[in-house]
Amino acid sequence: MDAIAAYDEISARLRRIGALEQVAGFLNWDQETQMPPKGGAQRAEQAAAVASAIHDLAADPRLGELVAFAATAQGPDAVNVAEAGRLHRRAAKVPPALAADLARTASLGQEVWIAARAASDFAAFAPTLERIVALKRAEAECLAEPGVGGYDALLDGFEPGTTAAELDTIFSRLRPGLVELAGRIAAKGAPVPTVAGRFPAAAQMALAKKLGGDFGFDWQAGRLDLAVHPSCSGSAGDVRITTRVDEADPQDCLYSTFHEVGHAVYEQGLDPAQALLPAGMHASMAVHESQSRLFENQIGRSRAFCRFLFGEMQAGLGGENGGGAGVVDADALWRLVNAVAPGFIRTESDEVHYNLHILMRFDLERALIAGSLAVADLEAAWNERFLADFGQAVPDARRGVLQDVHWSAGLFGYFPTYTLGNIYAGEIHAALRRDIPDLDDRLTAGDLGAVLAWLGARIDRRGRMVPPRQLIAEAVGHEPDERALLDYLGSKYAGLHDL
Repeated sequence: MDAIAAYDEISARLRRIGALEQVAGFLNWDQETQMPPKGGAQRAEQAAAVASAIHDLAADPRLGELVAFAATAQGPDAVNVAEAGRLHRRAAKVPPALAADLARTASLGQEVWIAARAASDFAAFAPTLERIVALKRAEAECLAEPGVGGYDALLDGFEPGTTAAELDTIFSRLRPGLVELAGRIAAKGAPVPTVAGRFPAAAQMALAKKLGGDFGFDWQAGRLDLAVHPSCSGSAGDVRITTRVDEADPQDCLYSTFHEVGHAVYEQGLDPAQALLPAGMHASMAVHESQSRLFENQIGRSRAFCRFLFGEMQAGLGGENGGGAGVVDADALWRLVNAVAPGFIRTESDEVHYNLHILMRFDLERALIAGSLAVADLEAAWNERFLADFGQAVPDARRGVLQDVHWSAGLFGYFPTYTLGNIYAGEIHAALRRDIPDLDDRLTAGDLGAVLAWLGARIDRRGRMVPPRQLIAEAVGHEPDERALLDYLGSKYAGLHDL
């Protein structure tokens, strides 16, 4: 068989897998936003059927044979061939029944989690989580290479080529700076600003949609809906994002939307010539998170953007005190959205404490997969660690161990990509300020055109053409590390709190 014919068959198979993966994503989106309450069991079987079809295509020995025939491919074709080989090797190690059971149990698990979270009852969720953890351990054992831990095998599914030991090294350098900065801010004893007023859900959603367009979201290629946990799914011409609303505080809706729009704009900006093929997919989840955290924080919480945002909130939201923003002026809004205080909810956390939330989850989920922490002991372990890291006693499971959707969905290995993404976002932000000297003037006007062009050329369009760390290094001009993030946080909060 010649290399061209082999590549053509590989690409056809990969496009089918890519399409089915998007179907799986949209099934999950529908489950979070539209599915009738009694649809959970049926949806679980649908998810299992799609997962089985994906697994069968990926594990098919024919795909491995084709990869060998197409070994001389160049450019994007070479990336697709290499990714086909990687996909096949991983899938071939996992029994078909396990792949289906994982999808089925994760789908059911999300329904159980939603109910348990609403009731703040970890005991109601624990048996389902025990089943999910057992399945993920089994998957990790199948995927792990000799001498490599099972958690690393799961992590590789989100951040290829990265190990827990490497992340430990990076995070151990990051943690002291975060703890020291949090301590300096706390010592100042500055009051934490609050929002006053009621902000109707419809007005918040309308403003979120308007601002999503300002951030570059193509509404002809996507939509925004409400869900328990904000998310993004899909790619190219069909990207679905979700957010949530608290009528007492519009920050949650707006900044959750900024975060998910960051994911969505990345997906919409990938190379259409490589649609449904690995070369045209995101580089890794840390790169994905770098885009969402950049939009949410370095841009969305900047003093310059808050000048624009204050006017938009005044125009778009009803309410009391400040004509919709709940604060008196743009500077007060800037201080509000950058308030620092230890809080229970990760997605509502300030930038100083956020990564401490992630490092805690990283340690706990590794222990769950290793078997050194039992699910029955997870809530107590969470509460003990939270008290040690944040100095507060967790009041209930809803604001503790039940707050995140990830474990109910079987996403073990995802959490550390948030912090690695924050590190990458710190590097990208520094490069944007270097390359766009009038960035603040543009943000004050709500003009993100230069930012979107920079990201499109250096991140989005490149897809998976190079490994993720190399992608960031080439985008910013040097090997990425945690210093840019710490410098950004130190500078911002020194100005906010006169440190």
